[in-house]
Amino acid sequence: MTDDCDPTYGKVDRILELLTKSKSLHILMVLDRSDSPLRFTEIKSLVDASSTTVSRRIKELEDNRLIVRSMNPESPQNNRYALSEDGRDLSPIMQRLFDWAEEWKD
Repeated sequence: MTDDCDPTYGKVDRILELLTKSKSLHILMVLDRSDSPLRFTEIKSLVDASSTTVSRRIKELEDNRLIVRSMNPESPQNNRYALSEDGRDLSPIMQRLFDWAEEWKD
């Protein structure tokens, strides 16, 4: 048996650390269920969190390539956010986690 840890475990640890931060999964699910990209204020309203929390999570999710920002150079307040390709790949896993949580007997 080898002492080396499979590097995949480290990747899973990093993604779980990101997803378990306050409002991260909620933001991703809101974007997943939206028919079009959302503005910051729309996301903030839908996840019912402070501007600081939503801003931090959006930045972290964007830095980790789970969401993308569409920039409007004429009006920065009209930037919009959507799931990236990686975020869309994560979508069925997130949905299954939510389904499992509803069925889970705690």
